[in-house]
Amino acid sequence: MKDVPSWLLLPGLIVLISGGAVLIQRYVRNRFPGLKGDTHNEVMRFVFTVIAVLYAFLSGFMINALWGQINAADARAAVEGSTGMQQAKSLTVFDEADSDRIRQRLLEYERAAVAEWPLVASGQTQPEAEMVLHALYTAYQEVQPRNDVQSKFLAISLNNLDKMSAARTERITLARTATGPPFPLWAVNFVIGTMLLGSGIIFGGTQSAFNHMMVAAMGVLIASVLFVIAEMSHPYLGEIATSPESLCQVVAFLSPSPA
Repeated sequence: MKDVPSWLLLPGLIVLISGGAVLIQRYVRNRFPGLKGDTHNEVMRFVFTVIAVLYAFLSGFMINALWGQINAADARAAVEGSTGMQQAKSLTVFDEADSDRIRQRLLEYERAAVAEWPLVASGQTQPEAEMVLHALYTAYQEVQPRNDVQSKFLAISLNNLDKMSAARTERITLARTATGPPFPLWAVNFVIGTMLLGSGIIFGGTQSAFNHMMVAAMGVLIASVLFVIAEMSHPYLGEIATSPESLCQVVAFLSPSPA
């Protein structure tokens, strides 16, 4: 579902689940008229309560785990961006020639990382970003410090560069491995959600319109839960995904001011 836009996914799930449940309810009640009575409602109330609690617990567990994944991705992106900003602000320590050379390489890398972001979100990488990163390492290694201050900042800069490289590697790895809940969790969620809708469908009552509204509301609720889980399954895709904004800020800081 990662290729389906959010504005289409949610209405599609609502129509499919809620509409399908109401149609099934109409068929079942016409096929089994005895369900319109309320003799079995006491049992169904208990069953419905148990299933609803189980579904809420499972869905909450899945959403909480995925939210933690997104928070971890946000933290990695923040480290990557803040480290790049620190690199940019420390360039004034070096000689002008070294500073200009490193600034250009750092700007090229940050731009390449931003351009690579959508590819990384799909589990791919851009060779240009790796090449520019190596060029940035070379630019720092070519610095010949003339005093203790430059030597200290060069060591700090190389260490920060290692952090930037590690953050990018972790981002790529997370994008490739964080593909949402495993199949068993999806299967259990589907089974419990189906049981929840089923208990609402066979709940007795003579007011058909009210029963249809209840089942439709349950369908909307389940569709909304599935939508949230689907949107959070990929930390770098979707409306609530981690964005490259921290890297864009570094690009803006390093870019020449318009005349």
